[in-house]
Amino acid sequence: MDASELLLTRQSTPRLTTPAPNEQQLDFILNAAARVPDHGALTPWEFIIATDAGLETLAEIFVTAAKSKGADETFLTKVKGMPHRAPMVITVVAKSQSHPKVPLLEQQLAAGCATMAMQQAAFSLGLGAVWRTGDFAFNSVVNQGLGIATEDQIVGFLYIGTPAVKAPIKPLKLGRQFARYL
Repeated sequence: MDASELLLTRQSTPRLTTPAPNEQQLDFILNAAARVPDHGALTPWEFIIATDAGLETLAEIFVTAAKSKGADETFLTKVKGMPHRAPMVITVVAKSQSHPKVPLLEQQLAAGCATMAMQQAAFSLGLGAVWRTGDFAFNSVVNQGLGIATEDQIVGFLYIGTPAVKAPIKPLKLGRQFARYL
């Protein structure tokens, strides 16, 4: 797949199955993330990878967080299954650093770029991925369970696996409809 095709056909793949990326594919995905724009070379990100038993641990963290908010049993059952929607979930964390020239927002955007690069890298390998956030990305119980410092921020949960179905390519959105000249 060339770069043009990747950029114009990439899409989220919410229905994922095994296998997860192998070690070589995962290295490619993580290396792509590390190449994103990074003002000051701060590498303001951390990638927490969950597979196999790690998915169950992530599910337990989500359940604990949901219980702390008073969730009912129906919702807790749903929450327990969330990490199992894919054979791999990478939690992407923006790691805040005090810097005189690189504000916090720019560091969070760099972590977001890393997430997008990982999704594109997975897509280029014939894998599927979907970037999810939701309440758990902003939950202190989830942060504590994952060992994330209070000043840091989850920017997303990247679910990666093999597409369960061949999804049709969505119609191209013309970028000019969102552009204007000064």
